[in-house]
Amino acid sequence: MGMNYFTNPIILILDTVFSLYIGAVMLRFLLQWVRADFRNPISKFLITITHPILKILRRFIPSIGNIDTASLVLIMALQILATGGIEVLQGGAISVGGVILTAFAQLISLLLNVMFYAIFARALLSWFQQGTYNDFSRLLYSLTEPTLSVCRGMLPNLGGLDLSVIVAILGIQLAQMLILPPIYQLASLIS
Repeated sequence: MGMNYFTNPIILILDTVFSLYIGAVMLRFLLQWVRADFRNPISKFLITITHPILKILRRFIPSIGNIDTASLVLIMALQILATGGIEVLQGGAISVGGVILTAFAQLISLLLNVMFYAIFARALLSWFQQGTYNDFSRLLYSLTEPTLSVCRGMLPNLGGLDLSVIVAILGIQLAQMLILPPIYQLASLIS
């Protein structure tokens, strides 16, 4: 009942808090990148919880074109802190390179998961809410349309049948299978 008894709950809380905040910053970055409507209540919430830290970072880290590099730096720094902190709590040996690569792989995984669930939610909403728009569905449309339009461009004209969702979901799953394992393997070799 010593250290391990308290370690797992601490890891759970640490991982949850960091994951939620990293997810919020990533969503803000993605919505800003696709130029979503920021008058939306969901977008306003994301801005409210991420703005204080980003305001400070933007003084030192300028944007590059449409890319908010301060958000990317914040996301990576938080993920490295979370990954390293969990490694320390688990009593593992810490390798800076291994932690950085693991954090990078975790962020790619998060990005792919966000896109997967956003596309899946958009497909479900299209079955139940045809012709109606609300704040959530507008954000989903803004977030997923760039990916789905690329997928539509790869498909032949099927006479009104849109299979872009299936192509996008398959592409995301393939990316998870092909991109993530080599990065995790490299991180384990460095550790």
